[in-house]
Amino acid sequence: MENASSDNRHLPGDLAVWFFIFAELAVFGIFFIGFGIARSLDPDTFSAGRAALHPWTGLINTIGLITASYLVAVAVHRLRHRQTRVALLLWGAIAASSIYTFGKLWEYVELYSGGYNLGTDTFFMFYFFLTFFHFMHVVLGQIILVVLAVKVKNGDYNGDDMNGMESGASYWHMVDLVWLVLFPMLYVLA
Repeated sequence: MENASSDNRHLPGDLAVWFFIFAELAVFGIFFIGFGIARSLDPDTFSAGRAALHPWTGLINTIGLITASYLVAVAVHRLRHRQTRVALLLWGAIAASSIYTFGKLWEYVELYSGGYNLGTDTFFMFYFFLTFFHFMHVVLGQIILVVLAVKVKNGDYNGDDMNGMESGASYWHMVDLVWLVLFPMLYVLA
């Protein structure tokens, strides 16, 4: 039984999507290293910057993205096993991820109205650049989820060929993974 299950293992989605995902993770990784080096060179600025953030908003955003990823994973599982309500789960993921979208926009407005922007200091340069770069990935992920939900609803995806669904889900999980590094790095760690 073990050999049969290992023979069925495959990389979910399209190989080109995985090249894109690894390229994006490399870019984020470079920014994370830059952030870490800058923080080690000027810990007081980074501590003061972190104190100006809204950690509860960050936590709520995290819960929204984790919930969306859970719903996407369940949708992939249900489609693979030809179960129903796959599109509904994808719409639920879009709604859950919108918590992040609106929370991040609110936080940008609050910070900007408080006088913080890319030019404030090194911390806020990294904060705005990293979070907006991630924000754009979330928006792209939401667009992908909308396309997947519509295709499932139209019967284009029915469990026979999982490539498109797995590709979209893999991208979405990458976006969530990046936030799971960004959140503690920006809001929690001293």
